[in-house]
Amino acid sequence: MGAAEKEDILANVDEVAAELRNLLEKAVKKNLTEDMLFSGGIDTSILATIVSEHVRIRGFTCAFKQADALDVKYAKLMAKQLNIEHYMNPFDEDEVFEAIPDVVKVLGSFDPMEVRNSITIMIGLRFAKSYGSTKLITGDGADELFAGYHMYYRHVGNKEKLSAMLKKMWGIMAFSAVPLGKNLGIEVRQPFLDPDVKAFAMNLDPRYNVQEERGEVWGKWILRKAYEDVLPPEVRWRDKNPIEVGSGTTILPKFMAKKISDSDFAAKKKKILETDKVTIRDKEQLVYYEAYRDVVGVPHPKDPDARICPQCNSNVAENAVVCRTCGAYPITASGRSITAENAYSDN
Repeated sequence: MGAAEKEDILANVDEVAAELRNLLEKAVKKNLTEDMLFSGGIDTSILATIVSEHVRIRGFTCAFKQADALDVKYAKLMAKQLNIEHYMNPFDEDEVFEAIPDVVKVLGSFDPMEVRNSITIMIGLRFAKSYGSTKLITGDGADELFAGYHMYYRHVGNKEKLSAMLKKMWGIMAFSAVPLGKNLGIEVRQPFLDPDVKAFAMNLDPRYNVQEERGEVWGKWILRKAYEDVLPPEVRWRDKNPIEVGSGTTILPKFMAKKISDSDFAAKKKKILETDKVTIRDKEQLVYYEAYRDVVGVPHPKDPDARICPQCNSNVAENAVVCRTCGAYPITASGRSITAENAYSDN
């Protein structure tokens, strides 16, 4: 991006930020409730700031005991600033393994990335329900709409590339909190996905989302600017951390690897491939697949003539970039697959 273009972006940032702030505040009012899944990230902190103007918030934060969960520090900071009635759940491995069957059943998936993130959401929803919650707010959608992920950063200033990547994301974005909440009798409300906020984001020059400031490149830049007068710097300039990093479930692959011997894994992987025709990639996925097989069954195509995932035999849509069932990314021309962690890359 040239100097003149950047000056144009900067010259209009206050106007754009004010419009976004107005739309978000209207969206929160439409979805107002006192309960929140609260990570202390920029997304939930913005929503909490708005909600706190109308009701006292009950915030529910979950963190894996065995990990150094980043959310704890920031959630406590914002809870103190906003006078949130804050409930912490430092969950252990028992809660993780209790959540897995319900997560894979509700989502119909044993994709490690999806399950790993959704375990925290399920535990958080159960925790909120134990306090009587029947409806709550989440920060879903902000990263997808406003380019929060690191993969966007290397295209700072490139309007065309950012637009293409965001449109791709908008076509596949999905959020597990709604079906997980429904399974528990909890209504999940998502102000960032309000139609007016979505329309604003989808028509916004994407260079407002990815910008350089303080010597670094930031995603969700316009969100940070819109609330720079109310969020403390530690939160406003907090880096993007996936749910698994913030809550600590990012250690689950290593954690589960220690629980399964190499010989047991090799034997089970071989048997599953022979009997179920399912490719198991690692020990973590094995844990999720065994739960999936128990509560859902062996994956198979409902339509054998439609496109089929080469790793698990589930049907996938013709335009799908990832198998929602196992996390593979089928490349049918070559017959190979990559994992879901790489499926959102533009490479």
